Amino acid sequence: MKTDKNQFTMFDSTAFRPLADRLRPKTLDEFAGQSHLIGPGKLLRKLIESDQITSMIFWGPPGVGKTTLAGIIASSTKSEFINFSAVTSGIKEIKTVMTQAEENRRFGTKTIVFVDEIHRFNKAQQDAFLPFVERGSIILIGATTENPSFEVNGALLSRCRVFVLRQLTEEDITGIIERAIKDPRGFGNEKINITPDMVKSIAAFSNGDARAALSTLEMVILNSDADSDGTINVTDDVMQQCISRKLLLYDKSGEEHYNLISALHKSMRNSDPDAAVYWLARMLEAGEDPLYIARRVTRFAAEDIGMADPRALEICVAAYQACHLIGFPECNVHLTEAVVYNSLAPKSNALDVAYMEARRDALEMLDEPVPLVIRNGVTKLMREEGYGKGYQYAHDTKDKLTNMQCLPDTLLGREYYRPTDQGFETRYAERLKQIKDWKAAHGYPQKPQNVEEGSGGKNGKK
Repeated sequence: MKTDKNQFTMFDSTAFRPLADRLRPKTLDEFAGQSHLIGPGKLLRKLIESDQITSMIFWGPPGVGKTTLAGIIASSTKSEFINFSAVTSGIKEIKTVMTQAEENRRFGTKTIVFVDEIHRFNKAQQDAFLPFVERGSIILIGATTENPSFEVNGALLSRCRVFVLRQLTEEDITGIIERAIKDPRGFGNEKINITPDMVKSIAAFSNGDARAALSTLEMVILNSDADSDGTINVTDDVMQQCISRKLLLYDKSGEEHYNLISALHKSMRNSDPDAAVYWLARMLEAGEDPLYIARRVTRFAAEDIGMADPRALEICVAAYQACHLIGFPECNVHLTEAVVYNSLAPKSNALDVAYMEARRDALEMLDEPVPLVIRNGVTKLMREEGYGKGYQYAHDTKDKLTNMQCLPDTLLGREYYRPTDQGFETRYAERLKQIKDWKAAHGYPQKPQNVEEGSGGKNGKK
């Protein structure tokens, strides 16, 4: 196997390397987590073991094994393997590597190019890979923490298979820490006195990031004192210095996580901004992902406020974008603004009720045909069958309204959205009444007499 020794050095032996690097798995059997991809009989495992790698993207959060999988492929493939960093490389470096790959292809050797943080490449840099991927000069493996649908060019992405790596569980991380303590590549040659609760605390603190967990373990052990017999004793004091105490009180995947997000949600619903800001601070200061909170707050804006104040959704989406762009701790004030606005806004759950009732009908009546009048008659046969016959274009009418039937016959008369008398929703209620009155006066189809009331009923209740 050939490698670019100047670029691909993460498996080289050195006098001292960080624990996370020393413990990096060398085989699939050592690899922790991602059983949905590399478990027995799974596709990615078969591709690696048979050396039949195709162009692919590894997408997942930090510390879940994207670079490690690339290293395992590097150690097992018969192809030329080149490591490429999107952080330090430009188009000039890309062209140099592609020239080498073309040379390899002429001599019948495949070239695998691993691009770490491929989302950092701009469009021009990504486009530089495209022709070489298309004609098979290289097999591209990209790693990214960002959604490749948004960060990788569509043309390049369509030629790659995306493998989604999941966040490691606390159990996965605990196993990695325990292996680090026992493995000679880690602290296996040392006597380490550390309790299971301490190991669990480090695992919880790492938030699914194996690299962070091993770095924390290394810091904890290196800062602990040794007895006369050489035993290293990890104490609570050292743990508290190396791990924020607040995170020991907050399990992001446990009951307290759901208790706190529930407290935030219900405080906003109860129009209590002081309580809402407190629960927000509890989560943020405990290390909760601001984007998770922003998603839940944005959901609240539509579920609990809705048309009573549509501005709430705009503010929450803006807060989410701020969290994404600038991160914590700067984004704490943006989330505070969204939480306070939601708390003070008038409340309506009419949109949530509307969707849930429509969902129930949709699931119970999956085969209801779309009325012919609102089907697109894009071919002669469709038009002959009545597709689009009688369609009325509302913009061509005086009132911008028509009496055209849009619901299936069996659902005529069903009402899903029922505005409340809160906030701006009174305006929409008045507008909806005007629309329905107009349609009733202009012959909008009524529910046939032989059609029984469905599960939604007049009030959408059974």
